[in-house]
Amino acid sequence: MYVRVMSRDALHAAVTALRATVDEVAACEADLCTRTELVAALDELETVGCRLPALSYRLLARLQAETTPPQMGAKSWKEVLAVRWRISTSEAHRRLTEAAVLAPRQAMTGEALAPVLPATATAQAHGLINAEHVEVIRKTMAKVPGFVDTATRERIEVDLVRTAVGNGPKELKDSADRTLFLLDQDGPEPDERERARKRAVTKHKQREDGMVDVSATLTPEAWAVWEAIFAKFAAPGMCNPDDPEPCTSGTPSQAQIDHDQRSLAQRQHDALLAGGRIALMSGQLGQLNGLPVSVIIRTTLQDLESRAGVGVTGGGTVMPIAEVIRMAGHANHYLAVFDRATGSALDLFRTRRIASPAQRIMLIARDGGCTKPGCAVGAYGCQGHHVEADFAKGGNTNVDELGLACGPDNRDVNDRGGWTTRMNDRCEVEWIPPPALDTGQARVNNYHRPERLLRPPDDPEPPGDNTIAAEAASAGTDQADPRGDAESDAPQPTDDPGEPGGPAPPGDQAA
Repeated sequence: MYVRVMSRDALHAAVTALRATVDEVAACEADLCTRTELVAALDELETVGCRLPALSYRLLARLQAETTPPQMGAKSWKEVLAVRWRISTSEAHRRLTEAAVLAPRQAMTGEALAPVLPATATAQAHGLINAEHVEVIRKTMAKVPGFVDTATRERIEVDLVRTAVGNGPKELKDSADRTLFLLDQDGPEPDERERARKRAVTKHKQREDGMVDVSATLTPEAWAVWEAIFAKFAAPGMCNPDDPEPCTSGTPSQAQIDHDQRSLAQRQHDALLAGGRIALMSGQLGQLNGLPVSVIIRTTLQDLESRAGVGVTGGGTVMPIAEVIRMAGHANHYLAVFDRATGSALDLFRTRRIASPAQRIMLIARDGGCTKPGCAVGAYGCQGHHVEADFAKGGNTNVDELGLACGPDNRDVNDRGGWTTRMNDRCEVEWIPPPALDTGQARVNNYHRPERLLRPPDDPEPPGDNTIAAEAASAGTDQADPRGDAESDAPQPTDDPGEPGGPAPPGDQAA
C-alpha cells in the first residue's frame, strides 16, 4: 500500500513538473536564437511531442482497468474522453483504438502483458515515429490476414517500424500496401461471412450545394433485389421528374421514352426516390418513436411566404425552400406556436407517460435533435425525455417539461451519480454533467440549433416572430394524423446513436 501511494505521488509530481517545464519553455524568447538553435529546439519539441502519446495511452489503459464509464458518469469510454477533454468522438475513438494496441496490458490473472504491437509502442515511447506512422502501422496490422502465423506477423510489424524510422508516412504506406499484396496476391476466397462483414450503405456529409453523396457495398442478395426494382423504375421513360405527369406504374408511353434524356445513373437515382415515396405512402412502415414513419421538415413561416431560405429534416438534412414547398404540396401541414418571450410551446399538456404525436412534433420544432451537449443524433433517432422529473417520480408529460434525447443519453439521466437535466428560462434543456465529467463545458446543445450562438449573451428572448410554421412532408396524405392522441404504451424502439443530426435554419423553427 505504501509503495502504491508513493508511486501515485511521484506521478503527480512528475506531471506537475512537466507542466511547469512547458510554462518555462513557453516563456523563453526566441528572437535572438540562430537558425541552428531554432532547428535544434524544434527537433527536441518534435521528439517530446511524439513520446507524449505513449505516456497518455499508458495512463488511459490504467484508467480503464481502474474504473468503468458508468462510474465516470458516461455510457462509453468514447464519451468520457469527448466530454472531459472537449474533443470529437472520432478523435476519442482514435485515441482509444491506439491505446488498446500500444499500451501495456494486464492478464485476467493480474500479470503484465506486452502491448499488442510491441515494436510500434517501443518506437513511439522513444520518439522515433510520429502519429501518422502509428496510424499507418496500426491499420496495416489490422489488415494482415488471419492465416498469417504469429512469428510472421511480428516480423511484419518490426519491418514496418524500421521503415517508419527512416521514412515519411507516404513511403511507409506504400511499403505496407506492397507487403499486404505479397501476403495474399490472389485475394481472399469468396466467403459468405466475409461478404456479410463488408456490406454497407454510407451517407456522407452533405455538400455545400445541398447534394448528398452515398456509397454502398451490397451483398449479392441486396443487389438482386434492387436490380429488379431498377429494371422496372429506372427504365427509360419511368419516374421522369421532367414529365408533366411522370409514369410511376404501368408502362411509359413511347413519347415519354423518346423524350427521356437522363443517363442510367440519373434514372436509377429517380427510381430510388420513387421507391422511397411508394414505401412511405404504403403506410406499412409502422411508427418511429411515436410518429408514423414520414419526412418531417421544420422551417419558418417567413421562409415559406418569401419562398427563400431552407428547411431542415428530422435527420438534419438541409433542404432548399423550393423543394420543401414542392414536398408540402402533397403532405399533412401542422402549425407549431411558441411564446416569443419564453420560447415555450403553448397549450400542449398530457397526463400519460409517453408524449403524444402532437407533442413530438412540437419537440422536433423546438429542439431539432438530441439536447445533450455534443450529441449529433437527429430528431428521428430521439425519444421524449422528462426534463425536470421522471414520470414515475411525479414528472408531467407537458411539452414544456419534455425534451428530445436519444436512447443512450436518455438512460444516462439518473440520481445515481449520472447526468441531470433541467429546463432554463428560455425553454432550453440544460444537461448538468456528473462531477467526474464536469469541466465547465456548455450545458445546452447547439449542434442542431447553431443560430443560438448568434444571439447576443444579453438577449433575453429568441429572435423572430412567435409563430412557427411546420410542414410534415410525409410523401402522402394517407399517413395517420399525428395530431391525434392515439398511441401505444409498448416500449419504444431502440434509438440508433449513429443517426445523423444537422443544423437548423435561422430564426424561429418548426417541424
